[in-house]
Amino acid sequence: MSTLDTATRSPGATGTSGTVRRRAGRAGLYVLLVLVAAVTAGPLYWLVSSALKTNPDIYSYPTHWIPTDLRWSNFSDAWNAAPFGRFFLNSLVVSVVGTAIELCAALLCAYAFVFLPFPGKRVLFMVLLGAMMVPGHVTLLPNFLTVAQLGWVNTWAGLIAPGLGSVFGTFLLRQHMLTLPKEAMEAAELDGAGHLRRLGTIVLPMSRPMVVTVAVVVMVTKWNDFIWPLIVTSSADMRTLPIGLLFLKNQEGFANWGPILAGTVMVIVPVLVVFFLAQRHIIAGLTQGAGK
Repeated sequence: MSTLDTATRSPGATGTSGTVRRRAGRAGLYVLLVLVAAVTAGPLYWLVSSALKTNPDIYSYPTHWIPTDLRWSNFSDAWNAAPFGRFFLNSLVVSVVGTAIELCAALLCAYAFVFLPFPGKRVLFMVLLGAMMVPGHVTLLPNFLTVAQLGWVNTWAGLIAPGLGSVFGTFLLRQHMLTLPKEAMEAAELDGAGHLRRLGTIVLPMSRPMVVTVAVVVMVTKWNDFIWPLIVTSSADMRTLPIGLLFLKNQEGFANWGPILAGTVMVIVPVLVVFFLAQRHIIAGLTQGAGK
């Protein structure tokens, strides 16, 4: 009788232990995620809080994680210590115009690699993949010599032109377009739609998450670029925001970190806003790629 009772109770006991293990695993995963979030958000929180501190409060030990005296004037001091209005304009033009042109070029190239038959297509794509493995710093000197010969030093054209070819964007969009249903393209072709119409009415709507993902990655890269704007510009009127932060540090020195940190916050806020606005599309694009 006891053996029968044990056999009767064992499935329930097994189910209970399995539930306990699943809950423990889930709790462990939550703890890990909280730790990762703390490690990631901790420096960002310290940056924002220190941008609102006085200089003695920044150097205090132990560290004051909450400002004892909010100093909003750090932001106005940073804005007035350097021509941040011009820096913002230059970064905005370079990022928006450069991203738009680079994204258009990547879309056209990816469409051609997927839907247009032409000789040497596979070889050319392998050459493009090889270009992704070349460090960007290798092309700095040839790009500068070309821009200087064209008379584009200290111009928006010189800042934008060398980065218009996006091998990374072309690769991502091409891999995504390979997963699109061929039936829709064939139906559009039977209806007499040309390639541009097919790209605009079929490929783009179905590729929106991936297009947004590529656009955000390209824009953030251009917004944060430091080396090329430093090389191709020598006038303060053509500097971008990363160079502006260096200019601000030279103005303030190491004795006054409040305005420097406030300027850093002003630089990263637009990028964070763009990311949060496009977050849903980015997640959808990455999930689509993983699912395919």
